Amino acid sequence: MILTFLISLLLLQADPSAQVPQDDITAVSQDTPVILSESEESAEADIDVGEIIFEHIGDEYEWHITEWKGKPVAIPLPCIVIEDGVHVFTLHHAAENGYALNEDGKLVNAATGKRPIDLSVTKNVLALIMSSLLLLVVVLFTARWYKKHDALKEAPTGLAAAMEPLVMMVHQMARENIGPDYRRFSPYLCMAFLWILLNNFLGILPFFPGGANLTGNIAITLVLALFTFFIVNLNGTRHYYKEIFNPEVPAFLKPIMPVIEVFSAFMKPVSLTIRLFANMLAGHIMILSMVCIIFIMAKYGPLLSGGMTVVSVLFGVFLDALECLVAFIQAYVFTMLSSIYIGLARAQDE
Repeated sequence: MILTFLISLLLLQADPSAQVPQDDITAVSQDTPVILSESEESAEADIDVGEIIFEHIGDEYEWHITEWKGKPVAIPLPCIVIEDGVHVFTLHHAAENGYALNEDGKLVNAATGKRPIDLSVTKNVLALIMSSLLLLVVVLFTARWYKKHDALKEAPTGLAAAMEPLVMMVHQMARENIGPDYRRFSPYLCMAFLWILLNNFLGILPFFPGGANLTGNIAITLVLALFTFFIVNLNGTRHYYKEIFNPEVPAFLKPIMPVIEVFSAFMKPVSLTIRLFANMLAGHIMILSMVCIIFIMAKYGPLLSGGMTVVSVLFGVFLDALECLVAFIQAYVFTMLSSIYIGLARAQDE
C-alpha cells in the first residue's frame, strides 16, 4: 500500500542619505536620484513576509536547510527534464544546460521559454519518499513485535505500544462505518491515516527532514482523495448504484436525482481534497506569520520589538500546539469520511 501511495503521488519610503534643508526643498528636481547609504538601505528594507511564507509552503528544486556565515546551506536535488533527450543537472547548473526558472519557479527552456517534461526530484518529492520509507520502517518494526510475541498474553512495548491504539482506533472506525466486510478496507484506511498523520507532524517541524508542505499541497491531497473515490465506486453494490441512477422518488424527480447524485459522488473527493489541504496550509501560514512579526518589529526600537517578540513567541507556541491537534484531527476526519463513503457504497438492500 505504501508503494502504491508513493507511485501515485509522484505522478503540487526611503529617506535620502543627505537631508535637504527645508528652504531648499523646492529647488530639488523630482528627477534628482536619491542615493541611500548601505546602513540606511538595510534599515529601511522591509521584510518580505509573502516571499518567506510562499518559499516555505511552495515546492523547490533544492532543500534549503539554514544559513552558515551568510551563505545558504541547502541540499541540491536532481533536476530531470525530458526535451530532445533526458537532461539531469542541479539547479546551480541549470543555465549551463540551457534552462532557467520562470516567474512561477518552474524550469523552462531559456531560449524558447517553453516548459519541458519535468520529472525532477523536488523538495516535496524527496519529503514524500522519506516519509513513506519512514512509515514503512515503523509498520514493519511494529509487525515484527507482534510476530515474535503473543499479544493476548503480553502487552506491547515500545513502538508497538504507540502504534496499537492508532491502528485499533481506525479498525474500530472501519467496523462501525463499513459493516461486516470492513476487513477488506481496514488496511487502506489505516495506511491513509498513518501517512497523513506522519506528514502532518513532519510539516510542523522547522528543521530537516521536516518542514516540507506535503499535506498542504493540493496535488498530494487530491491523489489521496482519488484513492478513496476509486475504492468507493469500484466496490459499490447494486443498491448503491440503484440509489444513484434509479432512486425511489416521485416521478417528477426521476430525471433530476441522478444528476444530483452523480454530482455528489464527484464532490466527495473534492471536499476531502480541499479540507485537508486548506487546514494544513492555513496552519503553516499562521505559524510563519507569527515568526515574521519578530523581524518586522525589529526596526521600531528595542522596547516595541522586545514586547512584540514575547507576544509572537507565546502565540507561536500556542499555534504550534494547536497545529499538532489539527494534524491529528485532519488525519482522523479524512479517514472517518473515507470509511463512511465506503460504508454507503457497500450498503445492501434491506
